[in-house]
Amino acid sequence: MKALLLAAGLALSSTALALPAHAETTALPSALSGHYQMDKTHASLTWKIQHLGLAYYTARFTDLDIDLTFDAANPEKSTVSATINPAQVRTDYPYPEKEDFDTILATDAKWFNSTAFPKITFTATGLTLTGDKTGTMTGDLSFLGVTRPITLAVTLSGYQEKHPFAGIPALGFSATTTLKRSDWGLKTLLPLIGDDVQIIIEAEFMKPKT
Repeated sequence: MKALLLAAGLALSSTALALPAHAETTALPSALSGHYQMDKTHASLTWKIQHLGLAYYTARFTDLDIDLTFDAANPEKSTVSATINPAQVRTDYPYPEKEDFDTILATDAKWFNSTAFPKITFTATGLTLTGDKTGTMTGDLSFLGVTRPITLAVTLSGYQEKHPFAGIPALGFSATTTLKRSDWGLKTLLPLIGDDVQIIIEAEFMKPKT
């Protein structure tokens, strides 16, 4: 696939492709092929990072979009691209009246520097199927003006030829990866704050109505 959110997939992301196990066959219905839009009401990009060697601090990007063109017959030929808005970070910091921690993370030049770099992007460069519902996706992640390759583990969580409410084809994917933030030049408070960042993307997609 060519592509989170955040992906995310973070993507950033993006998401991967494989075949859900059905009783008769693992072949995907041809009706699933085509261009999809992410359902923003059912998508998330969460990230986790070690804090002082004590526990993982968990946060998320809330403005994520993933564009998917899916090839049901040959999932490896599918394409994915993702855009994440680093200004929209949520940490659930409990004392906003004392410190707007989300805004600090989003805008400070020592962190996400979203004023200078308003987008995080991911474009998939390849997909290898590893099972009926799983694959590994490679792609280029651009963050803080640096572009580097990453690899995501992707699972096709489910599909419907006819969404029960929208009446159109729908797909759901999960994707995970771990990257080193220092590879993109983000070295603030290393090693007190960990270098490894775990990224988890969950996303549903629906075909636009024609």
